[in-house]
Amino acid sequence: MGELLDTKQAARVLNLCPGTLELWRVYKRGPSFVRLGRAVRYLPDELERFVKAGTQATSESPAGG
Repeated sequence: MGELLDTKQAARVLNLCPGTLELWRVYKRGPSFVRLGRAVRYLPDELERFVKAGTQATSESPAGG
């Protein structure tokens, strides 16, 4: 198991505001997290998986059709 990151650290990794992660948790979106009592922590591997899952391929067709 890797180092557990708090919300601020995870937000820094994802280049997001901590509040975005907090809202995503409320709406059951975003990366998976671990709750340890009242503390919320993120695994770096889960952040990477979340980013990879959201990766979009660009179109290979020339611009303008």
